[in-house]
Amino acid sequence: MARTVRRHGTQPIRRRTLLLGSAAALGVAGCSRVASGDSLDRLRSQGTVRLGIAGEVPYGYVDERGEFTGEAPELAKVVFRRLGVDRVQPVATDFGSLIPGLNSQQFDVVAAGMYINKERCAQVIFSDPEYRMLDAFVVRKGNPENLRSYEDVVRSGARLASATGYAQIDFALAAGYPRDALVILQDQVAGLNAVESGRVDAFASTALTARLVVKTSDRAEATEPFAAVVDGEERIDGGGFAFRPTDRDLRDAFTAEINKMRGSGELFRIMRRFGFTQAEMTTLTAEELCR
Repeated sequence: MARTVRRHGTQPIRRRTLLLGSAAALGVAGCSRVASGDSLDRLRSQGTVRLGIAGEVPYGYVDERGEFTGEAPELAKVVFRRLGVDRVQPVATDFGSLIPGLNSQQFDVVAAGMYINKERCAQVIFSDPEYRMLDAFVVRKGNPENLRSYEDVVRSGARLASATGYAQIDFALAAGYPRDALVILQDQVAGLNAVESGRVDAFASTALTARLVVKTSDRAEATEPFAAVVDGEERIDGGGFAFRPTDRDLRDAFTAEINKMRGSGELFRIMRRFGFTQAEMTTLTAEELCR
């Protein structure tokens, strides 16, 4: 989901080419005593876990120096080290291909900050979320169309875009935006470009993605975060790691470590490097979000 944005709040990241199956194995060491089953034992024996990423800053991406990073990969490095898996290897693909790629065994875990929802829970199993998130729009400076919600977009007839596989597509449609009018782009970098060029009036994404992608733009800004309304209820979503339904033991061991990190404060210390705030931390569970 990416253009020129800031990595860890410092140097810019530009459009990057992600090669499917590219590897950046990073050695780690250490292990904690966690009960495991076949899938975790297999990864320990292999010594490598493959992480599906989608090139979205700040969730999971390869930066312009070729380094594999993002909030989800950095968390995965720590957790898998403690589970006794020595290396993590990125496998880059389009966001919409993450679940099919996971279930066809192209990688072992989706490490892309993926929203947990009922539809996805029918296909994969999730760890408890590491964050909660509202939506926002990327708009031209000054927000000339005064767009602050999906309902505003529908009422105004503004031209709206989002990216392949984004939950914001469904939120826009639920608000009544015409499916055939919605522009679907590759990622948030393409979204920023479309807004800056005037091709669209707004690009819908997570609030964090929006505020990061506009950091170096002098022609676009991010709106204030807002909750999408679906079936009359405000939505606040959470993102987590996705696993194959057959890998329940691996998911359970991973979730146990994430929750330990949440309790100790280590989770937020890692997340804030990527622009997350304390307000975006959560105690929601995957079970709650799957409902």
